[in-house]
Amino acid sequence: MSLKTPKLTVVGAGPGDVDLITLKAIKAIKSADVILYDALINEELLEYASPETECIFVGKRKGCYAFQQEQINELIVVKAKEKGHVVRLKGGDPFIFGRGAEEIDYVREFGLETFVVPGISSSVAVPAYQGIPLTKRGASESFWVVTATTKAHKLSSDIALAAKSTATVVILMGMHKLGEIVKVFSEENKQDTAVAIIQNGTREDEKVGIGTIRNIEQIVAEKQLSSPAIIVIGDVVKQRAVLSSIYSEVASKE
Repeated sequence: MSLKTPKLTVVGAGPGDVDLITLKAIKAIKSADVILYDALINEELLEYASPETECIFVGKRKGCYAFQQEQINELIVVKAKEKGHVVRLKGGDPFIFGRGAEEIDYVREFGLETFVVPGISSSVAVPAYQGIPLTKRGASESFWVVTATTKAHKLSSDIALAAKSTATVVILMGMHKLGEIVKVFSEENKQDTAVAIIQNGTREDEKVGIGTIRNIEQIVAEKQLSSPAIIVIGDVVKQRAVLSSIYSEVASKE
């Protein structure tokens, strides 16, 4: 049993680029006695931790879970009481499809102090890195951020609602449901709506496919895109082509 006050800090590690993390997150990592980290974080961030810090991988790789969620919850409590400060390091923002709130709710029942450090969400940062604005006057006045897969592993019914709107639609965890997503948008006569799929966004191994609802599945196959990836649907995707052409024109004059 540690003499330190047992506490949990849930930290957003950002979308993947190691520089896209807040100063407060780095301070939390440096002060951690134990770090429980997910698969989507950039492991270079662990270099900020003290050599004495215990780092435990608790994420999912190639469909295999290192720990189930219930086990992670229990491990946080055990390690906090054993060593003191536990940092739960999660990709993106921990409160956007990150289950950060669930973990906090669980550990509070055991008397742990809890803190949250927000992170830069991949839902906005990854499109931005590709020159895709989620809102733009004349193109999109709002945006949806939706998870494709529900707890029951079904396609989220919110996607059908989003497809009816004129808003930009950002879909996370959607690659395994791409065929169903295409069908939903096609039923709304949006076959010609622009789509971007960005794999490993903001990282050095980032891959991008640009198309329309009509041909995006073919493009995914040609470019061999897979998870983890973000799907962006809407006219704002066309802005990337505009920015790219401007960049090419400027570069050619240098």
